[in-house]
Amino acid sequence: MFIYPEIKPNQKIWLDTPDGHQIYVEESGNSNGYPVIYCHGGPGGASTSQFRRLFDPAFYRIIIFDQRGCGLSKPFLSLENNTTTHLIDDIELIRKHFKLDKMLLAGGSWGTTLALLYARQYPQNVSAMLLRGIFLGRRQDLAWLYEKEGAARLFPDYYQEFQEFLSDSANTHEKIINEYLTHLTGDNQIEQLAAAKAWCAWESQISQLHYSPRQTEEATEAHHALAMALLECHYFKNHCFIEENQIINDIDKIAHIPATIIHGRYDAVCDLNQAWQLTQVWQNSQLFIIPEAGHSLGEIAIAKACCQASNDFVTYFKEQD
Repeated sequence: MFIYPEIKPNQKIWLDTPDGHQIYVEESGNSNGYPVIYCHGGPGGASTSQFRRLFDPAFYRIIIFDQRGCGLSKPFLSLENNTTTHLIDDIELIRKHFKLDKMLLAGGSWGTTLALLYARQYPQNVSAMLLRGIFLGRRQDLAWLYEKEGAARLFPDYYQEFQEFLSDSANTHEKIINEYLTHLTGDNQIEQLAAAKAWCAWESQISQLHYSPRQTEEATEAHHALAMALLECHYFKNHCFIEENQIINDIDKIAHIPATIIHGRYDAVCDLNQAWQLTQVWQNSQLFIIPEAGHSLGEIAIAKACCQASNDFVTYFKEQD
C-alpha cells in the first residue's frame, strides 16, 4: 500500500470570512492528532479525498479546504475579494477556528506557492512543510507554461489545440492569459465553457509522464474546468498578487522551517528548476526528485513519495515532544 485507505471526514463546515466568502473545510483523521493543513492546487483546483490519504489518520488531524471561488466554497466563481492575501488570511482563519498552535503545512503545485507565502507571513505557526511540485509564481514560470518556447516545445500537438482560442498576436503569456480571461468572463456561456475546457485540457495533457485521456475528461468536467480556468487566469493576470521572485527573495523568513520537497523529474507544468532554485537557497529543505514522474499527484510514484514524507515527519514530531 503506497497511500492510506479512504476515510470519511469527521466534520464538514463552512467558515464565514469578514468579506462575504464561505470557505469549505473538512477535518478527518485523529481529532486529537498532530494538525496538518493541505493547500490544493490551481488556483481553482479544489480539494479531493486523495489529499486525506497522504497522511496517517491515526497520527494526523487532517484539514483540507477549498479556496475562494472554487470547489464547495461560496460564492462559486467569485473573483471579488479573491487574492493571494485573502487566501493567506483564510488559512489563518482556519488555524484559529481549530485552535491550532503549530502545524505541518502541506500543498501541491499552486498549493506550494500559497503554503510558502503563508509561512513567510506566519512562520511562528508552521513547524514543518511538505511540498509537491513547486510553483514560484514568477513571470518566467508562467512563460514556461504558456508560451511557445516552454512546455509547448515538448507538446506541440497539445499546444496547437490550446492555441485555437488565441489570436495570432497572443505571443506572450500576458496576452495569452488576457485573451482567455476575456472568453471566460464574456456573456456567451457556451464560449466560456469551451475556453475553460481548452485551458484545462492543456494542463492535464502535460501533467503526467504517462498520459491517459481519462485525466483530461476529469479535468474538463464543467464545474471543475470553469473554476480552474477562471481563477488561474485571474491570478496569473495579476502575477499571483505577489512581487516578482518574492518567495526566494524572502527565504530568510522561513529558513529555520524544515521542509520536504517532492518534484517529478519530468514535470512539464512546473519545471524542476523551480524546486532546484528554491532548495539552493533554503538550507533546511530536502529535495526528492522522483524519476519517471511528472507533475500530478495522480502518479503513483509522486503519491508514494508524499506519503513517505508525511510518515517521516511523524518520527520528527515525536522526537520534538
